[in-house]
Amino acid sequence: MSFSLSRGRGYDTSGFGLEAEDLPTWDGAVLDPRCLFAAPDLPFELEIGSGKGTFLVQQGAVKQDTNFLGIEWSREFFRYAADRARRNQLSNVRLLHDNGREFLQHKCAAGVVDVLHLYFTDPWPKTRHHKRRVVQDETMAHMHRVLKPGGVVHLVTDHVDLWAWYQDHAERHTHLFEHQPFSPPASAGDGEVVGTNFERKYRREGRAFHAMSLFRRSVEESNCAS
Repeated sequence: MSFSLSRGRGYDTSGFGLEAEDLPTWDGAVLDPRCLFAAPDLPFELEIGSGKGTFLVQQGAVKQDTNFLGIEWSREFFRYAADRARRNQLSNVRLLHDNGREFLQHKCAAGVVDVLHLYFTDPWPKTRHHKRRVVQDETMAHMHRVLKPGGVVHLVTDHVDLWAWYQDHAERHTHLFEHQPFSPPASAGDGEVVGTNFERKYRREGRAFHAMSLFRRSVEESNCAS
């Protein structure tokens, strides 16, 4: 499976894809992303780095009683994924063309996300680029902020250095999150961790995968653990 997209193909994102500048605002600059859906009272899950949208399309079809928002920085991948959701008529899936880390830090309302997915995000392997990784000390705090009580962050990567980075940040933030083993989503195929395009490509290359789940601690637990 190629990660490139067909040149010259037109993608229709209407009704399923949103540009960052088109977002509505509440309370100044804070957005409740659940309001982007026709049924905002449903459980809400957020994926940062959606790529071609494979996870969203597969999981959105399996869990039609849950709303999914995927954030993708690459315009071409964003358009492809939004068109894919449209072609599959997944009314519970939306794509946003935006910087996922900035969305967490500056735009997303508190206590609205049930599950946060980070699957095979850019490892930014050069040391001088580590500051561009999604997981940082500051974003760990914002992940805790946007999650509902009992919410969870799922992290999956094939990159050894990024996995060590995840482990280090998880250990430094045990006052915010409880580290537990990862369980594959219902849409994953036999033997798959998640079932994204990246995973399937890397599996053919013989790469190993690393995964964890971080469950949000309550404020009271955080205070007691600090």
